[in-house]
Amino acid sequence: MAPDNLSDDQDLRLTIQRLARRIRSMQADDDVTEGQRAVLFALSKNGTQTLGSLSEHERVTPPSMNRTVNALVQLDLVTREPAPDDARKVSIDLSASGRAFISETRRRRDAWFTTRLDALPSDQRQMLREVAPILRDLADR
Repeated sequence: MAPDNLSDDQDLRLTIQRLARRIRSMQADDDVTEGQRAVLFALSKNGTQTLGSLSEHERVTPPSMNRTVNALVQLDLVTREPAPDDARKVSIDLSASGRAFISETRRRRDAWFTTRLDALPSDQRQMLREVAPILRDLADR
């Protein structure tokens, strides 16, 4: 039941946001910002990208993305190379340290979430499995 001052829809939204924040906080390196982490996960999911494609994906300006990428290069989490097909463009990819960051972050998130799920009664875990496709559909719209 939602607190008196919130509708059920607002309570659900806030609860999902809070859970997402808790999961996101489980990461391999506390020095990596949320924006930097998003770039690392985008590279992990989509492979090598140009600065422009990363800017579009993250919905930020190219100068802003350039600053983010520069910081990630300094942290040795990404590499920045001239694009093989056009020397005016740069290709950005995960470094070995970046791949390790992604792997460790996923491991920590999975461990945190699994521990919380395991503490729930089996009927509640089953309800969450049943609602997962609905939440996925909402996220993908």
